[in-house]
Amino acid sequence: MFERLAPEQFDTIEGIPEPAENPRLIGHTQAARMLVGAYKAGKLPHALLFAGPQGIGKATLAFHLAHHLLKHPSAASASDEFAEPDPASSMSRQIATGAHPSVLHLTRPVNDKTKSFKSVVTVDEIRKVSKFLSMTSHDGSYRVVIVDPADDMNINAANALLKNLEEPPSRTLFILITHSIGGLLPTIRSRCQTILLQPLSAEDLLGVLQGFDSGLPDAESERAAIAARAGGSPRNAILLTQYGGLEISEAIDRLATAGSLDIAKAHRLADAVAARDQTIQFSLFNRHVLDIVTDAASQAARAGDMAKASRLSEFWQNALKTIDDAETYNLDKKQHVLGVIHALNAAMRG
Repeated sequence: MFERLAPEQFDTIEGIPEPAENPRLIGHTQAARMLVGAYKAGKLPHALLFAGPQGIGKATLAFHLAHHLLKHPSAASASDEFAEPDPASSMSRQIATGAHPSVLHLTRPVNDKTKSFKSVVTVDEIRKVSKFLSMTSHDGSYRVVIVDPADDMNINAANALLKNLEEPPSRTLFILITHSIGGLLPTIRSRCQTILLQPLSAEDLLGVLQGFDSGLPDAESERAAIAARAGGSPRNAILLTQYGGLEISEAIDRLATAGSLDIAKAHRLADAVAARDQTIQFSLFNRHVLDIVTDAASQAARAGDMAKASRLSEFWQNALKTIDDAETYNLDKKQHVLGVIHALNAAMRG
């Protein structure tokens, strides 16, 4: 029976461990081996940037690295591979609950007024780094700062973090998680060693899901369909199986490519994803819209239709701003969905 230890995050999925409390790291073998070797050789950089699609295990890798550094404070005698954290151990439980004095995890904070999560990592969160680093390190071991996702830092937060990255204390490691590396300040990227992490293979993806109560269907054909849609991301696969993501994606695909927009179907989709208790479904809708436009723009560019590629790229930028505005200002979600569907259909057909 899964016992939740980690604080709830803005992207928590019920019944699924947070990266801080997940003892299983599946995939990313080459990256893990490289990090272990760099630490053992005394060549671990002071700042790492884990880049790759959302939900593939970047943050889980970050916490496993933190566990490795704390378990083996002497690099020379450290293990040649990550040891699987013991969820019952004091160290693992402290890391999971956010109580370990040598690990600082920064993400979107709760808005005290609305009690919902903010849409950005704020400068007040990043200011915690200076206080954290001013304290004596636990047992002389590494201090690890994990920013997840760094994409969500606003400009003030990014500039504040930059100051910390410029002159970090010894035996300090920053790990920045990014789903979109181009969204980070070039000055931040230049101060980190970037590690590009790839989507999981279908075998690894299903291996991750089988370790959770993920609602994975029994039929091989259905599993294959989910794996194909998930793009190597266990998180995407869980959302597809538990939150109607497969049906939402298929409905968007049909509306996007229809010769003329079916208003009744658009309203049914909007009703399904825009209700007050449908936060995850609303996020799935927005993400899939951006994904299919990205794919369509890439296909147009490869086919030499640069006018269509440019038009779709412009739609992507506008849609991203619309999504940000809807989340930031708590705009009417149904009107947002209907407006995006209408614009998407016009962009895909134009």
